[in-house]
Amino acid sequence: MPRLFTGLELPPQTSLDLQIMQGGIPGARWMEPANFHLTLRFIGDIETGLAREVAHALDGISFRPFTLRLKGVGIFGGNKPHSLYAGVQENADLSRLHDMHERVCRALGLPPEPRKFTPHVTLARLKDPEPRALQRWVEVHSLYSTPAFDVRNFVLFSSRPLKGGGPYAVEETYQSGAMT
Repeated sequence: MPRLFTGLELPPQTSLDLQIMQGGIPGARWMEPANFHLTLRFIGDIETGLAREVAHALDGISFRPFTLRLKGVGIFGGNKPHSLYAGVQENADLSRLHDMHERVCRALGLPPEPRKFTPHVTLARLKDPEPRALQRWVEVHSLYSTPAFDVRNFVLFSSRPLKGGGPYAVEETYQSGAMT
């Protein structure tokens, strides 16, 4: 039973920039740069037959290439921080692509994604991080921004069913195409 999600891979230079920012927070488990991605739609653990249907249906998504920029950093978890992330500059094309993925999954009978789409790249999982170090890291990196990069495809990923995911494997890559 595969655990699947769709997402965007990052350019090598962006991954390198994110890797350079890692460190300085006791209690942080930093992501491997090879696992950096932007999740479009978490699908979850599904039967192999449905996984094939999802892979086939995703092939029907057509979108124009667009540019994207990572911007800022943040923390998920409020008073109990559990994840550190790089944010994404607001982007209507990215939101449309996410919505297409949501529609495909719903059409195949998958439940709606319960969380609001908050595009981000997870940098670290946190377990009892030292609050001052976490606050300082966020302050130091708050103005983080990447040059715009092209999005010309999206990926169907699989992961091991472990807490925190990874390592992630590319199951299929889908290229942008002309929209009708």
